[in-house]
Amino acid sequence: MSKHAKIEKNIGLMGVLIALVVSMGGLVEIVPLMFQTSVIEAHPNLKPYTALEFAGRDIYIAEGCYNCHSQQIRPFVDETLRYGHYSQANEFVYDHPFQWGSKRTGPDLHRVGGKYTNEWHEYHLMDPRSVVPESNMPGYPWFAEKLVDAEQTAAGMKVHAKWFGVPYTQEQLDSAQADVDGKTQLEAVIAYLQVLGTAIPRSYK
Repeated sequence: MSKHAKIEKNIGLMGVLIALVVSMGGLVEIVPLMFQTSVIEAHPNLKPYTALEFAGRDIYIAEGCYNCHSQQIRPFVDETLRYGHYSQANEFVYDHPFQWGSKRTGPDLHRVGGKYTNEWHEYHLMDPRSVVPESNMPGYPWFAEKLVDAEQTAAGMKVHAKWFGVPYTQEQLDSAQADVDGKTQLEAVIAYLQVLGTAIPRSYK
């Protein structure tokens, strides 16, 4: 009986060898990545979120907006015609976690930045059907009343700078709390929406 046949008939030995091969393959793939700051370089036009945009993103996540809106335009003609340039990995380098998703109860929001005015977003968030009659999105009138948690925003930016390598300057970190102090959640969410996908200029109207 050949050595190969003996291995195939010995289930225990076969299992150990399979685990060894899979482990070695995993190490070869994973270990090099542990020594890289980032696998993907940021898009040349991409800038870290300002304090107000950062706060708006936190609110967007906390309210579960990602459950209905993706931020991932796939490279298909029908999607690029509707939403704009397809999404690129280097546009999401500063997103922790990223908001790609595939759920589209509402439209994809990756290129919504600059598409509408701040006033439009204000009306839409307060009462969606005032600007989109067929919308089934709920309103968020409390955004206009609740203030941004300035202390939490400043702390979050420091965490992103220290642990995720987001290139905030010390000046940005020091002024973060003051930058959002007294700002409403409505202002923060609008600021966040207005920056989405703007690293690549819109090529549609």
